[in-house]
Formats: sequence, C-alpha cells, structure tokens
Amino acid sequence: MSTQDKNYGIAVGVDGSPASNAAVSWAAREAVLRQTPLTLVHVVDPAPSPWAQAPLLDEFPVWQKNEGRRILADALKIARDTAIDSPGISIESELMRSSTVPALVDLSREAKLLVVGNEGRGALARVVLGSVTSSLVRRAHCPVAVIRDEEPHMPHPAQAPVLVGIDGSPASKLATAIAFDEASRRHVDLVAVHAWSDREIIELPGLDWSAVEVEEARILAEGLAGWQERYPDVTVHRLLVCDRPARVLVENSDTAQLVVLGSHGRGGFAGMHLGSVSNAVVQSVHTPVIVARSSS
Repeated sequence: MSTQDKNYGIAVGVDGSPASNAAVSWAAREAVLRQTPLTLVHVVDPAPSPWAQAPLLDEFPVWQKNEGRRILADALKIARDTAIDSPGISIESELMRSSTVPALVDLSREAKLLVVGNEGRGALARVVLGSVTSSLVRRAHCPVAVIRDEEPHMPHPAQAPVLVGIDGSPASKLATAIAFDEASRRHVDLVAVHAWSDREIIELPGLDWSAVEVEEARILAEGLAGWQERYPDVTVHRLLVCDRPARVLVENSDTAQLVVLGSHGRGGFAGMHLGSVSNAVVQSVHTPVIVARSSS
C-alpha cells in the first residue's frame, strides 16, 4: 500500500491493548506540542490464524475488519479526549490490510514520528509485538517512539528533564536535535549523557584514563555545539561517565520524562554500539523512548 502524498504527521500503530492506548494518549499530547496531524493506524494481517477452524475462514476477514474498526473507534476517542483543548489538531484513522511490519515501515516514510506500545494484547501478542517493535526500531524511516502503559512514579513528571544519549554518530546527532526540540516544547531541562565503555572499568597497563576522558568530553561538547545557542531556553546538564551506555541511560531514565537516543552508534574504542543499546533501553525503561533513525 502506497502512503505517498499523505501527511500522516505523527502515526500510531494501535491494537487495543493497554500499551497501545497509552501510546495513543502520548502521541495525541505530542501532536498538540508539535501542532501536527495525528494518524491512528490499525493493521489487519490477511493471513488466517493458524488455529482458526476451516469453517470459520470465510468469516475471519469480516471479523478482522469489524474488530479493527472497533479498535480504531476506541483509539479515536482516547486521542480526541486527550487533545480536547486543541480542536485544531487533525486526528484521523486508517485501517490497513497487510503484514504489520512492512505496512508500518512503509508508512514511516511519510510520518514525522511513528509511535507504538511496547507490547500487545495477551501473552502471545506480547511476544509478537515485541518483535514488531524491535523490527520497527531497526527498519523505520523516521524516529520511533516506544511507550509503556505505566504512569511515571516521580513527584513532578511534567517538570522532569529530557534525557539524551550522545556519541557523535549520525543517528546520535539526529537524537540530539529531537531532544532539544522536545525539551524546549516541554519547557524542561535536558540531560546529555555520554558513556564510552561497554564493559566494566578495569586498569589496563599503560592506559592514560585522563587522556581518554578529555577525548570523550570533547565528543560530548561537539555533540552539543550549536544546539545550546539555537535553544537558549533549554538548560543543559552534561553527564560524562565511563560505564556501559545502556546501564547509564536506564538508571537516569527514572528521573526523566523522555529518553532520546540513536539507533546506531559509532564503533572503535568507545564501544557505544547504540543498535544494542537502543534495544536494551527500550526493553528496560518505564519512560517513553524515542529512537532516532538515520540512513547514514
């Protein structure tokens, strides 16, 4: 299915699960912040379920379509209720008949942001949607936001900062741009994290850790260069740590309202392989996560 020439704005993959409903609500608030359209998408896989009985196969597509319409209607209500104070925001829904991952990947070519819940309905759906989310993080053409159906436990979540992982890679640069924009729109601080070791700290003979730290501080500074001037309203806190990137991001996510990171990091000594880091963070944190995608 072609998605060209359609302004999807922020697109949300919905399936009626608690995590999906949380994703719809979060995406609606994000659409209000960005003043951009919101599109709710439910994908119906035309392949029959392996456990469906033969006499029911003819009725299965009709049931799928009706169930999809019900799910979209519920999602539309959640989105409209969330954005009730911003009636100018366009909210639309679309029922697609395709395999889930290819449909959402194709849609991501035209969307500004693709939003999904971290798991679907039931134990089996949880496994399936987990793989869908992982595939989208790897293959989408736009940033992907992954949302859990959990409320933040911090005292003042609206004032909590945005957390961004920086490593100097193209995807990290895109993550930094997104993070500054998100912090500015939310009127909150930004915590910029650079962690340069993916293993335990050990004393290597002849290794000058002070020289390494100077080099890694330079990478962090270069990653922030220009952005603080572009967003003078955003207060930036730098966190330079010799530790595993995923662990640092997960630990600091408890006091953040949003985590932003790249899908792929740079190689070499730094070990900031954000392909694995992004997956680890998405699976571990309770805070919404935006994974920035870069074709570079």
